[in-house]
Amino acid sequence: MKRFFQVIEKDSEKGLKKAKENEKEEENENETNKEGPLKFVSWNANSLFLRVKNNWSEFSNFITTFDPDVIAIQEVRMPAAASGSQSKSAPKNQGEIKDDTNSAREEKRILMRALSNPPFGNYRVWWSLADSKYAGTALFVKKCFKPKTVVFNLDKIASKHEPDGRVILVEFETFRLLNTYVPNNGWKEEPNSFQRRRKWDSRILEFVHQNSDKPLIWCGDLNVSHEEIDVSHPEFFITAKQNGYVPPNKEDCGQPGFTLAERARFGTILREGKLVDAYRFLHKNKDMEQGFSWSGNPIGRYRGKRMRIDYFLVSDKLEEKIVACDMHGQGIELKGFYGSDHCPVTLELSPSSNSQNEDSI
Repeated sequence: MKRFFQVIEKDSEKGLKKAKENEKEEENENETNKEGPLKFVSWNANSLFLRVKNNWSEFSNFITTFDPDVIAIQEVRMPAAASGSQSKSAPKNQGEIKDDTNSAREEKRILMRALSNPPFGNYRVWWSLADSKYAGTALFVKKCFKPKTVVFNLDKIASKHEPDGRVILVEFETFRLLNTYVPNNGWKEEPNSFQRRRKWDSRILEFVHQNSDKPLIWCGDLNVSHEEIDVSHPEFFITAKQNGYVPPNKEDCGQPGFTLAERARFGTILREGKLVDAYRFLHKNKDMEQGFSWSGNPIGRYRGKRMRIDYFLVSDKLEEKIVACDMHGQGIELKGFYGSDHCPVTLELSPSSNSQNEDSI
């Protein structure tokens, strides 16, 4: 009668074997993720803290289902932390959330607890925040992807943040990703209105000129509807006024985000930056149900008035890789907006042909 004996591994051998398995898994993961992220979400949350308090389970389910590699958030509306200086005039630490008062600590605790739970615990987060509960951006990148650099300004200067935390620029091996919350044009010929937006558009044009060495994915709330197809009621937006004010230049008349001047400048940025509007590339026709990313208040004169002002723009070099780009809100009752006045927008790219060939071997 034969007897069979199981070989008992020593603890040290088990540990060595486990370490080798982990090392092999990490090598495979690095090989898989070499070309960078392929699935993206962009969302103007209109206060991330309020979304965590009121709409988080629904948004979490959306993220779990889509499983993006990158989540770009605009209008975080969490104030930046103090710099540590005794001077009240010292600039804030825009990369950290304020926690120097009881209420600020509690809000930060609630937010960070939500972000530590699935699916958000799988991501590393970068912040660029304003001094108060205004504007601000955040970028979530799956931990398996290792950005080469992360900066917070269009000039690509380390440690500098744009005013109000409007930019996060991350560089991967094969492309750059720019997350922006673009300033609203406003209604008047004033420094914080038309003039601010003209300056921003000029800087963005300069940015795309100076960074053409690597493909770009530019996403976020860009606060402009390029064509009439991008708004639900063109005539309403073209003739919109605030308190009867009429700008001196006809090109500046109308709804902020839909003036002739803004649309013309946006077209120049697309053309000279060789950028493709991923959504319009795939969706040629107007979609009154699900073709807009911003919706007016369901109560009042903006009820049913909608605009597409949230985008994924990609370098024309990436055009053939565009698989899908979709708006995830629909109807005038803001279904799929998760409490915000903007709905999430998603982009999916195909892996490179080299990766596909490797997978089939």
